[in-house]
Amino acid sequence: MNLSPDKKIAGILVPLFALRGEDDLGIGDIGALREFIDWAAGIGLKVVQLLPINEIGADNSPYNGISALAIEPTTLQLGPNSPEDLTGEDFDSALADVDPSTAPRTSLGRLRRGGVKYRHVKKLKRRLLEKAFANFSDRASEERQSGFQKFCEEEAAWLHDYAFFRVLMEENDDSAAWNRWPVQHQSIQRARTWLRDLPQNRQAAVADRQNFFCYVQWIAHQQWREIKSYGEERGVALMGDIPFGVSYHSADVFARPDEFVLDWAGGAPPEPYFKDDEFTQKWGQNWGIPLYHWDRMRSNNFEWWRERVRAVRCIFHLFRIDHVLGFYRIYAFPWRPRKNKQFLPLDWDQMLEQTGSRAPHFVPRGDDTAENREANKREGEEYLRVALEEAGATRVIGEDLGTVPDYVRPNLRSLGVAGFKIPQWEVHDDQVTSGDKYERLSVATYTTHDHKPIRALWEEAFERPTATSEQSRFDLAKIAIFACLDPNLDKLDFEKDFYPAIMEALFKSNAWIAIVMITDLLARKYRFNVPGTTASSNWTRRMQRSVRQLRSSQKVQARMWLIHELLEKTGRT
Repeated sequence: MNLSPDKKIAGILVPLFALRGEDDLGIGDIGALREFIDWAAGIGLKVVQLLPINEIGADNSPYNGISALAIEPTTLQLGPNSPEDLTGEDFDSALADVDPSTAPRTSLGRLRRGGVKYRHVKKLKRRLLEKAFANFSDRASEERQSGFQKFCEEEAAWLHDYAFFRVLMEENDDSAAWNRWPVQHQSIQRARTWLRDLPQNRQAAVADRQNFFCYVQWIAHQQWREIKSYGEERGVALMGDIPFGVSYHSADVFARPDEFVLDWAGGAPPEPYFKDDEFTQKWGQNWGIPLYHWDRMRSNNFEWWRERVRAVRCIFHLFRIDHVLGFYRIYAFPWRPRKNKQFLPLDWDQMLEQTGSRAPHFVPRGDDTAENREANKREGEEYLRVALEEAGATRVIGEDLGTVPDYVRPNLRSLGVAGFKIPQWEVHDDQVTSGDKYERLSVATYTTHDHKPIRALWEEAFERPTATSEQSRFDLAKIAIFACLDPNLDKLDFEKDFYPAIMEALFKSNAWIAIVMITDLLARKYRFNVPGTTASSNWTRRMQRSVRQLRSSQKVQARMWLIHELLEKTGRT
């Protein structure tokens, strides 16, 4: 697949969990993605961008995974003969277990309605995979058994530690919080001693359970590699996402604690743009991710980072590194996110009293002197080169948004890493940068999964005033200038005037890839995540229509025909 920046293309960003497929089990999966690829190809879109697909934890955030390498099992398409070890009888039996008080199809209908019901979905998919694994263990062919063993050997650098971590989670009420487990489980060395001291039958049971978790990852890798090939057949590239950090409560930190700094939490500095989150405006975004002991990683040739890149390269045609700024320096908090509410009302001196004079700051150093900036640039480039070396021919995009030091974007371009352009943020000397001035090695988009959709901004600005209406009008005015519209938008109609103009402007830009968030493409107002909040809707919202319904809706068809014409007009088909 040719993904050279010489050819401008366009794509769509959608969270996989949000898709609705014909046979899904309450969450978007590879089956729904296959339908979506067909739909995108029909429009003329060449890229489908996804959020991270790493195994999620209790908060369901794809950016806070319990493994940097394991694939989230709920992404798998499960049904009779998918995987081939799962029978129709086993499938119906597992459905009956979801809600024994109702007929299987009735309980499945409830599961599909509304947002993702993670507890029920995970339980159902786990049960299906357990039935498939039991059948595999009992009667798989020698060839199939050999394929599984080969996978386990090839992925041994991370797979066995991950599978052991998952078993220990089950021993501790499915909690990934290893620092709150019993003492004999709190480090991988102690846990292995605990395992050796168990009776033989218990050791055998643990080994079988570890094999189960390895089997799930084997099936996951098979399905994801197949969907990558399917995308190639349809002329649609899959774009993955590597979060810069990994959860404190992850298999990675548990197995390799010496490579992480555990007494500081990574995040981003105060950001006035997120006006719906008081903590982010005052203190910044505290993601709770451990920092990296880069020197210790260097001593083993950055083995862990290389494994991460290899894993994503196998599944995606190109990938984004979330918060690529973290390679250069990252904002660190001396407290973990659970204490954010405690620190929110404090002033600077009160905060220092609580932390023993440890203050949030950039690590390894700030950008306050020329020497610091040069050191951050040099070290960041070293670490990024490792990722690029492992990426090989796979194209890499760096999410370079937020407080961006002036040396970062030129350095990314020199490395061949495409940065992001959000038109309403590309303002220099009070002038909105024209799209024809964008570097070709860039990705242009109006919003990401963290931002308010454009239709929601319009509603706030002109239809239902809120406390942030002024900010919404300000952002829309800048988008209007970018699209060569009058920034005085009061007399414009969203559908007739604004939507076509801003889509054409995005596609006309000089950026290599123009990405449209699914909510913006369909002109919807709902959000998938509100940064800095623990809203129950975060990471659970699903699209209102299935992919099949998108195909059959006359209104959506008309909108997509407009998009198709604009793609042809701007040379992105």
